[in-house]
Order: sequence, then structure tokens, then C-alpha cells
Amino acid sequence: MSTKNQRVIIVGGGLAGLAGAVKCAELGVQVDLFSVVPVKRSHSVCAQGGINACNDVARQQGFSEWEHFQETVYGGDFLAQQAPVYEMAHWAPRVIDLFDRMGVPFNRTQEGRHDLRLFGGSLYKRTHFSGATTGQQLLYSLDEQARRATDEGKITQWIHWEFLRPIVDADGTCRGIVAQDQRTMQVRAFRADAVAMANGGLGLVYGKSTNSIMCNGAASGRCYRHGVKFANSEFVQVHPTAIPGADKLRLMSESARGEGGRVWVPRKKGDNRDPRQIPDADRYYFLEERYPSYGNLVPRDIATREIFSICVEDGMGVGGQRQVYLDLSHLDREYIERKLGGIIEIYRKFVGEDPAEVPMRIFPGVHYSMGGMYVQYAPKPDNKGIIQGDPKNLMTNVDGLYALGECNYQYHGANRLGANALLSCTFDGLFGGFSIVNYARTNASRAEAPASLFDDAVRAEESTAKALAESKGTENPYAIGHELGEEMTESSTVVKSAERLTRARRNLDALRERYSRIGLSDTGTWTNQNLAYARALGDMLALADAMLACGDARKESRGSHFRTDFPERNDAEFMKTSLATWNPSTQRCDVSWEAVEPTLVAPRARTYGKKDGSAAKEPATAGAH
Repeated sequence: MSTKNQRVIIVGGGLAGLAGAVKCAELGVQVDLFSVVPVKRSHSVCAQGGINACNDVARQQGFSEWEHFQETVYGGDFLAQQAPVYEMAHWAPRVIDLFDRMGVPFNRTQEGRHDLRLFGGSLYKRTHFSGATTGQQLLYSLDEQARRATDEGKITQWIHWEFLRPIVDADGTCRGIVAQDQRTMQVRAFRADAVAMANGGLGLVYGKSTNSIMCNGAASGRCYRHGVKFANSEFVQVHPTAIPGADKLRLMSESARGEGGRVWVPRKKGDNRDPRQIPDADRYYFLEERYPSYGNLVPRDIATREIFSICVEDGMGVGGQRQVYLDLSHLDREYIERKLGGIIEIYRKFVGEDPAEVPMRIFPGVHYSMGGMYVQYAPKPDNKGIIQGDPKNLMTNVDGLYALGECNYQYHGANRLGANALLSCTFDGLFGGFSIVNYARTNASRAEAPASLFDDAVRAEESTAKALAESKGTENPYAIGHELGEEMTESSTVVKSAERLTRARRNLDALRERYSRIGLSDTGTWTNQNLAYARALGDMLALADAMLACGDARKESRGSHFRTDFPERNDAEFMKTSLATWNPSTQRCDVSWEAVEPTLVAPRARTYGKKDGSAAKEPATAGAH
């Protein structure tokens, strides 16, 4: 084995990227950490509600790591590979203990134990939280660890550098990346023994979402266009409770419902009274009436479809609009401020009303991508977990290129349970770090890639940037991006159909043709954000093509993917992962499938006790722990 220092590149400064960087540095390799924004501004900072894990308090309720695993698989409509989910659920208590040691200020009971709250998809309190700013607290704690490692020379942070492409050699092995300084616009190649993407979600493909506006999916799109398969791209979570806005959507965390918030509309259509003047008898608490077991804590895909149905199909939205009430006004003000202060302040700031006095007005908004880059895993012989340190874990189909956090597809299947995102991101970084380092060390003795491989990649990206900067077309990239967002939102969110998806694909073809005729208003060579957006738009269009193609090919309804023309789940044909592969010759995607094996929990009807006269007692869980 070579004695040279191994070097790992991690792209993304959010929770997954920081956890991976800290773990890799701890294991003794040099880390280059790339982020387009300062890491404390990464989108992880916006996560509000909490992080799921079993602890002694939850265990006293009857909860367990097995129950956490089962809830996740059931919540994802049985589309997640079960061995990785099992491993994540059993690592969760260790993740919480680690954050405790880092000083995360989790809310606590009077006895000093972790306070726990209810979250959707569970009847157990198993969500640890820090007010309504949990993501910020976790991110800041990991940032402190990364700063320490940076000071010790173990991590080099490349802030305001944008990832442009992976560098893949003739053998199909990733040997580094090309990135651009967003201030000087310098394009450089960086060598590495392993590369890990941790670039988050793709909300900007939908125009307005709850994501930060830098969550455009471009880095994933660039990996996709350089050979990485994109899995389950049709599954995009629409969060049931967001504040509609002219510029973007602002999340009102599921923790609001977990702490006693109630969703309702006036029982009589057209009742425009002040909500404070509408008595309980005249309020339709539709989630509580339709799902008496779970009530307001049904999973997000179900709550979203019910709200959409109430507003769009039944026309019972508040004031005749697409909005319902999320009501906290019956709760004690001090309790609300202590448990939900972060989101309460957001609502006050952007709406100008006090949720402690007036019910909030909300509507579903695009929130999270369950799909992402395809990654592998090495299962244990009994499928109860995956083998720690195996280089295969979290590696894409491109050798040496890994994907961590939301940018991969690993844990959430067809629908993510709330408060599993912070867990999966942190778990990926910590657990995946072992695999990344082992890969880098195992392959350190291979021949060094020739300089020409890196020089050619830099020249290709410089040529792309030059062509964009000098383009004289009449089409405005921002107008195309706006139309792309509107088209994707209308055709590929809460409800889908073959007719609407086919029309969307035709419209996407037109947008792609217009993109070939864009012109840039800024041709400068310093901090050119116009150029960065125009380049990212091409990747967004490529991902949108995959999302629509896979959505059209999946002729069933499962989790967040609901087809009006195929309203039932079809395990016989579609208990499979969809795989989109970029075809350079057609500039479109080819769709294939990979079977999902229910190794520990057998599929069953996913009803959450819906009160419709047909709900039966759920069968016993297969493979009880």
C-alpha cells in the first residue's frame, strides 16, 4: 500500500458533508471540503422539527430500534432497501449521544432527560429536538468540529467554490473534480483518492419550494450526465404545511402538529368568518375525522393529498383559496414559544399575524427529494444492517464516487418520515466515512492519473463557460427556469396522470430547445451569477426529464407518487427502484428497474387506520425482531 497521504474530496457543507469530512479527517486522511456557501448557511440550517432515535424514554413507551426501522419502511411504502434502513435506525441512538457530547442544546424535561415530541407516521414520541431550530443546532455543532480539524490542517475548506463535474478516467473510476471559484471565476481541477457528493436536494427544479434557492440539483445533474444513475427520481415530497409566498415557500414544521397543532377548514363552504369566531362544531378537522388513530400525524404524503383534495377537489379551502388552517391558538402561549419559537417567529415575520392568537394559513409545498443518485451497500448475511467499512457502502455506480445525504436515494423509499432527514444525513457522513477512507487507502497504490485527464476536464468546463458568456440568443434563462418550475409543479407533485406527464414532457422539449438559444445579460469575469444560473439550468432540465420519464413509467400509486389513472399500489410490477441513465446520444434518459427485496418486513396495506369502512387490522409484522 502506498505511504502517500490519501486525499478525499467532499462536495457540500451541510450536515452530511460536515459529518463525512469530520469522520474522514478523524480516520487520518486529508479532506478537501467544497461548498458554494459558508457551511453555516447550508440548507441543513433550515431543518426545524427534530431528529428521530430510540432512547430509554422512548423505550418505556414500547418503542425500539426495530419499531423505528419498521416505521421507516412502512412510511416509505416498502420501496427502501431494508438493510441500510435497519442499520440507520440502530445507529440513531449513537448519533444522538454524539451530538449530546458536542453540546447540542436539546430540549429537556424537568428531570433532565431528553424531551421527545410526536412526529408524523408514529404513535410514539421518538423525536429529539432543539426548539424549532434543530437543524441549525446540529449543523453548528458539526461546524465547530470541522473548524477544529481545519485548524489542525486535516480539512481544507473551499468556500464559494462550485462543483462543475467529476473527473472520470477511461476505466470508469472517479479521480477528482473540476470546480470554479464563484468570486474570481477561476476553474481548477482537484485530484482525490475518493470523492463524496453531499450536495442536498433539487427544489429549484420546481421553482418555488421550501428549499434554499441554491438547492438547484445542478451537482447531482452533473454527476448524472457523467455516468451516475439517478434512482427513484419520480418521488418528491410535498410538505403539507408551508406558507405560500411570491418568492419561495417557507416551511411550518411538522413539529407544530406534533405539539398539538390541528388542521381544519370551516365545515360550511364559504364560511368567511374570523377563524376565532368559528366554534368547534362548525370546524372540519378532516385529518382527525378521516384518520382517527393518527389524526394530524399521518405521514406527509397522506396529509398533503387530503389538504389538496379539500381545497382543489372539494373547494373548501379557507376563503375559497388553496389554504387551510394550522391551528396552535388553543395551546398555552408560553408552551408554544418554548417548543416552537423558531417557526412562530418566521410566521410572524412573513405573514404579520401571531399564531398564538390566530390560526396559521398554510398549503402544501415542494420540500424533499426521496430520489437521488444511486448508491450501493454491503448487507450483513442476515440482512440486519450493512457491513461497516465496506468500500461498497454509499458508492454510486461510478467507482470511487460516493453520495451522502439527500442527494442519494437510500433510506426513504416512496415517502420520507419527518425527522428522518437529519438522521440519514448525519448517519451517511459518519458511517460512510469509514467506507470512503477504506476505499481511498485500498486504492492508494494505483497509478496516478495523467495530468492530461485533469487538463482536458478543465478545458471542457472553460469552453462551456465561454460559450455561455458569449451567447447572443434572445431567450432569458430566468424566464425558462420560471416556466420549468411552474410546469413541474403542475404536472409532477401531488397528483399525476399519463396525459399530464406526456404534455409536460412535450413542454420540457420546448424549454430545452429554447435553452439552446439563451443570452446572458452579464458577461463579466467576476462573480458572474448569471452564468452560474444559466449553467445550472441545463442540469435542472436534464433532471426534470428523468423525473417526468420515471414518473410516466411507474404506472402505480405509491407514497408521494400518486397517479389518478393508476390509483393502487402494484407490488407485482413496481416494487422496484427506477433507474434513470443519461444517454449522451439522445440527450435524454433511459429508464430501467432494480428489484427491491423485502428481506425483513413484508409489504402490507399502508392505511394508517383510515376510517373509510374498509380498514382492517394490520397483519403481524414479518420477521419480528
